[in-house]
Amino acid sequence: MPSTLTDKVAVISGGSRGIGRAIARKLAQEGCDCLLAARSEDKLRAAAELIARESGRRVEICPTDLRTLAGCEVVFEKVIEEFGRADILVNNAGATKSGLFLELDDNEWEDGFALKFYGAVRLSRLLWPMLKSSTGTVVNIIGGAARTPTPDFMIGGAVNAAMANFSKALAGLGLRDDVNVNVIHPGKTVTDRLEELYAQRAKLAGGTVEAIKQATIENSRIRRIGQPEDVAELAYFLCSPQARHIQGAAISVDGGATAGLY
Repeated sequence: MPSTLTDKVAVISGGSRGIGRAIARKLAQEGCDCLLAARSEDKLRAAAELIARESGRRVEICPTDLRTLAGCEVVFEKVIEEFGRADILVNNAGATKSGLFLELDDNEWEDGFALKFYGAVRLSRLLWPMLKSSTGTVVNIIGGAARTPTPDFMIGGAVNAAMANFSKALAGLGLRDDVNVNVIHPGKTVTDRLEELYAQRAKLAGGTVEAIKQATIENSRIRRIGQPEDVAELAYFLCSPQARHIQGAAISVDGGATAGLY
């Protein structure tokens, strides 16, 4: 039985590794052709070759700097050149620096917003006409810090909160234009980025990475650290016709770590 996503075109930012790569793998397994965008051509190429070999689907890459408008426009032009359409946009790119508030300068704040927030805004704006034409889907991968700010992750919390607000408003536009827009808030998930954050926090605390990991599990009262595939399964569902009545939702995939109602 063919998948409901067969022959759809999915654009995934930050698709070279971690959660983005896992989502691209899942969508390709379900029949999508994919365009992966990120900065590292080598990592993009390795991810694309793996996904294409496993799925038999077409996987193109677009090495570019998504922190800039010009870089996002390169993605748009690549989509037009290679596919001429887009059915799914997954805004996943973005990494923000943790650290002590008084030690984070303007450049670090601006860089945090440039990739994750402005990259998502620009790609959404550029691809929206195609998504509208295909009655497509946008899934924004944000993060639990949008709901649970902490003093040592202020940039990430502020960027995530801004992106969550933007996503909710974009979902309102999606109701007018028949484009589904939803958010996934991953919790602690095993990625290269998480390892970097653990290293930063271990340095701040004067401890070890392993101690920080164990403390995360104990303090959050979760069973385990998440895997990229946990997020990918939900992203796939949100892109499927079965999820069409889910609009403007923000769903945590964090093992129950977020204690609040919203």
